[in-house]
Amino acid sequence: MKITDFAKNKLYTLADLQRVVTGWRLKSKKVAFTNGCFDVLHAGHLRSLNEAASHGDYLVVAINSDKSIREIKGPGRPVNNEADRALLIASLAVVDAVVIFDTPTPLETIKALLPDVLVKGGDYSIDQIVGAREVQANGGKVVINPILEGYSSTATLEKMKGKEK
Repeated sequence: MKITDFAKNKLYTLADLQRVVTGWRLKSKKVAFTNGCFDVLHAGHLRSLNEAASHGDYLVVAINSDKSIREIKGPGRPVNNEADRALLIASLAVVDAVVIFDTPTPLETIKALLPDVLVKGGDYSIDQIVGAREVQANGGKVVINPILEGYSSTATLEKMKGKEK
């Protein structure tokens, strides 16, 4: 099997992923969930995804659509389109499923899946994390991964433009 076939088998619509997650739960498996743009993949993303995967038996990664990224980051983004970003994330061994969401936040995706563990990278408090209330109300927990200093897609792009800070 080619790596692209391996990765494509991890790409889901939300409706299909709901069925897959239900199957995992029937096997008493814990589902971890994280999300992001993952526009320019870097070591900080890899560290965060590995940490997220450690909190469950399966890791679901929700990726912002191109439209959603443009709404958040402006007209010059994303650099890589959603299909390519999803395929890259799905190619990682620690990732079990990838779904693309088209809204500014993954709230509807989180509510549809209700993961056992919601993992978010960054300097947030739990009350600032989208979906935290819903996950906790369902008996799940929320984990905040620390950011790996010096890594960000925006900083990488600035460095490529010669505008390193």
